[in-house]
Amino acid sequence: METKIKKIDKNKIDQNIIEEAGKLLRDGCLVAFPTETVYGLGADALQEEAARKTYEAKGRPSDNPLIVHIADYEDLRKIAVNIPAETDILASHFWPGPLTMIFEKSDIVPYGTTGGLDTVAVRMPVDPIAQALIRAAGGFVSAPSANTSGRPSPTTAEHVREDLDGRIDMILDGGTVDIGLESTILDMTVSPPMILRPGAITSEMFEEVIGPVSVDETLLGDESDKAPKAPGMKYRHYAPKAKLMIVEGDIREEILAIRQLAYAAHREGKKVGIIATNETVPFYKYGTVKNVGTRENEKTIAHGLYRVLREFDDEDVEEIYSESFAAQGIGKAIMNRLEKAAGHLRIPASAVVKQQKYRSIIFVSGTDAARGPMAAELLRHYDLKQEYVIHSRGMVVLFPEPVNQKVEAIMKSAQMTLEGHVSRQFEADNMQEDALILTLDTAQKEKILGEYGGEGNVYTLNEFIGDEREIPNPYGGPLSAYGECFEVLSRLIARLAEKLDSLAEEEK
Repeated sequence: METKIKKIDKNKIDQNIIEEAGKLLRDGCLVAFPTETVYGLGADALQEEAARKTYEAKGRPSDNPLIVHIADYEDLRKIAVNIPAETDILASHFWPGPLTMIFEKSDIVPYGTTGGLDTVAVRMPVDPIAQALIRAAGGFVSAPSANTSGRPSPTTAEHVREDLDGRIDMILDGGTVDIGLESTILDMTVSPPMILRPGAITSEMFEEVIGPVSVDETLLGDESDKAPKAPGMKYRHYAPKAKLMIVEGDIREEILAIRQLAYAAHREGKKVGIIATNETVPFYKYGTVKNVGTRENEKTIAHGLYRVLREFDDEDVEEIYSESFAAQGIGKAIMNRLEKAAGHLRIPASAVVKQQKYRSIIFVSGTDAARGPMAAELLRHYDLKQEYVIHSRGMVVLFPEPVNQKVEAIMKSAQMTLEGHVSRQFEADNMQEDALILTLDTAQKEKILGEYGGEGNVYTLNEFIGDEREIPNPYGGPLSAYGECFEVLSRLIARLAEKLDSLAEEEK
């Protein structure tokens, strides 16, 4: 089968394309089209054979009901019966929009569309292309997400083509969708109504309109032994090809844990992906890091989630680690999709972080313009068994400045560089419990202990590695003095790398 792809502008809809697509649907064919949530795989909702084709094209289990899309509210009464009184007010607030409501079905809706159930799921999308297509098709279009079953839902026509090219008759390419997560599903056959799938319309939004709603307790986590109320929610969905794991804890713990996990995978030669946010991307050094959005506006995360999962597929990563998100508001929908995509694989960040005593190493010198930066850069070039954030700081930094030119000359002769280094003052914030602070002189150690405390984490470099070799201070000397300092530091940092690796083995 050849799949036609037709570009269409929602701001200037080509009616000829809509009529062609509508006729295909009336004839029992399949047409993918954009909605405000994700791309849907459209079929005539009142044709049993069209439902069969939908399940076949997606590889979707036949007990997973299809959502019927309508464009006019009065059409609801043709496919649903015993409609509760609250429906009118819900529809007036949230239709058209990303809300699916479940009702008892009328006789004209085939069981093929409802997955054998006596209920029908109904949605009225706001996207103008979707509305035009529904009307052209006769008013009732079933439309699950237009992807291979279990894969991340499509938010662009290209995603649809990747999964369904040659399996369906047409794709209407209306660009990138607005929301990026599937609609909220609200079961109207129970009292109070129950959320079966979280989405952009949240429980707080419902409660402002109709009062309390209940929530299916199986939505987040896999602890419950009860079956989900929505049949489709029992299947693994939204999943990338790689193994996805959610790291949970406070955000600092999550970052540290993901850094450690990604570093360990890097040393094993594995290709790792990281789902991060605008606020956390700079903290990751290893792995393929994807910015899914900003925590200041979690709608951006919802919009970007399926995109980054598909991008990881294109880049053939083997494992993916994701930060977690607040399970409230639209964050509940984000976590629901992540949980399903991960097959409920979760890693407590604290269990990873507590395995490593030191997370950062700070070399402290006088002005942070020579010995400290050299020591830090030397250590960065070691393939250590654990990952560390390696910094240098100075006890007397009057203003930011680059390293001494003689230092840079010595570093370049060793195929290293400190070209981007800017000196920084040692401050109280550097005194973290998991920071190892190594001074290059005893006087610097004593000053830190006197001003900040922290005796258990502050050592001279010589003291920590058990080497009494004096570290010469080349300040004001010739280039050869800087070379001599570099040679001494090289030997000491080699000893330091050995000790750090030894500590790592003890912590296993």
